[in-house]
Amino acid sequence: MERDNKENNRSVKVHRREWLKTLATVPVLGVFAYAWYRKRRYDRLLKKNIFSELNMSTNPVPAPPPVSQGKTIRLGIIGYGIRGPHLARAAGFAHPAWIDTVRDAAAVNPSDSRYQDFLAQDDLNVVVTGVCDIFDTYGKLAVEAGANIYREGTGGKMGDAPRRFKNYRELCASPDIDAVIIATPDHWHGPMTIEAARNGKHVYCEKPMTWTVPETYEVVKAVKENGVVFQLGHQGRQTESYIKAREAIEKDLLGKITLIEVTTNRNDPNGAWVYPIHPDAGPDTIDWEQFIGPAPWHEFSLERFFRWRCWWDYSTGLSGDLLTHEYDAMNQILGLGIPRSAVSSGGIYFYKDGRTVPDVLHTVFEYPEKDLTLMYSATLASQRSRGKVIMGHDASMEMGNTLIIKADPASTRYAEQIRKGIIDPSLPIYTYTPGTKQVDAVTSATEQYFAGRGLLYTYRGGKRVDTTHLHIREWIDAIRTGAPTSCHIDAGFDEAMTAHMGTIAYREGRKVYWDPDKQQIM
Repeated sequence: MERDNKENNRSVKVHRREWLKTLATVPVLGVFAYAWYRKRRYDRLLKKNIFSELNMSTNPVPAPPPVSQGKTIRLGIIGYGIRGPHLARAAGFAHPAWIDTVRDAAAVNPSDSRYQDFLAQDDLNVVVTGVCDIFDTYGKLAVEAGANIYREGTGGKMGDAPRRFKNYRELCASPDIDAVIIATPDHWHGPMTIEAARNGKHVYCEKPMTWTVPETYEVVKAVKENGVVFQLGHQGRQTESYIKAREAIEKDLLGKITLIEVTTNRNDPNGAWVYPIHPDAGPDTIDWEQFIGPAPWHEFSLERFFRWRCWWDYSTGLSGDLLTHEYDAMNQILGLGIPRSAVSSGGIYFYKDGRTVPDVLHTVFEYPEKDLTLMYSATLASQRSRGKVIMGHDASMEMGNTLIIKADPASTRYAEQIRKGIIDPSLPIYTYTPGTKQVDAVTSATEQYFAGRGLLYTYRGGKRVDTTHLHIREWIDAIRTGAPTSCHIDAGFDEAMTAHMGTIAYREGRKVYWDPDKQQIM
């Protein structure tokens, strides 16, 4: 019997050797086939020897429970420029022209699922009863989207048109509105959230939470004192791979974590906030004084109105606009809180267009009590992918829409498996790729950037769904049930103060500190 087993083993080895020799005679095919064979063999070894030890599921995150039942919630939408239409669609209200566009695209390319994805969104039992935008064209579009309760294209059946308010204070004071969605320039986030909360309106506010440090405290006070449900617009809280990443951290797959690197890499004018100027725009169609609001006075400027992210007068720059996405992902996964210190450097190196915010930024946040550093690096003039990586003593984890964990060659935990050849540090010990059969339908480099970070869509129960829809859905459910939101006011405070530390460090050219006892930036 023993001799038979040896002969069988020898036969298997010879057969494998001959098979590999045969593949080698077909150069290109051989390389790919051998890589496939090696990966399959490696996967079998992992499943046999270590997968149960990792205790990580590869099952998709289940679909959320049915939408909570209750009265119809009446929404007000403030701001319908760039982000506003997406937020409106996430709540169930698409402009008929958008329906035409994605429906036509699906007819030409069946793999473009945007139309079907939208139709498949849950009915949240909400209505839009008020909209506000200080550009007349956007205001008109917002009214038309709010009336599209049947999700129809041009010429389809519409519902009652929401009222258009010319001033956000009037919208916030309206008795016909229960909750507001704020999608305005950064310098209005704080004042509008405070006004809405004081009027008892629940608030979904786009990130960053605030434009200045002082108003951050006022926002927290207004939300808590008035008992409204708040959700900050970090839809990454719904990204499936981030949920899996948190599971990996909780199961200590990475060991002691000391360094995190997150990045922004964009290389097109849209990604650098050089947005198109609408042909209808002018002094007669834009309420310029209301746009300026708390910002320093400046004469009417179409560039500043449409490309406001390029100026500190209205913006929080890379720190508040894009760093916050990366920080909030790490805060969600690791529970980081506010760093103890921050330093920043960078400058305006490519876009010499009069902007005051940098197009290259590097910020380092220190967490001495956690023995780790968070590094953020950004450029708006190169699309080289640098990823999002959490580095531990035993393994590193890279995240986007896909989650990849690789053992460190010098790991203590996996040392024996590495020595035996069960684990190859060049190959993953865990990979999670949701929706591998789905095809992306993105139309710009900027959309690709967000899609790659799981910020356009994610998966639930194996089906693709808009992350912003899930985030607004969670907020609506919380209004009805009293359950907490995932990016609540306390998470918003952490985000705001962290971003402000990065901004102050850059603008003042110094290291800034957070005093946890005084709750102040020093």
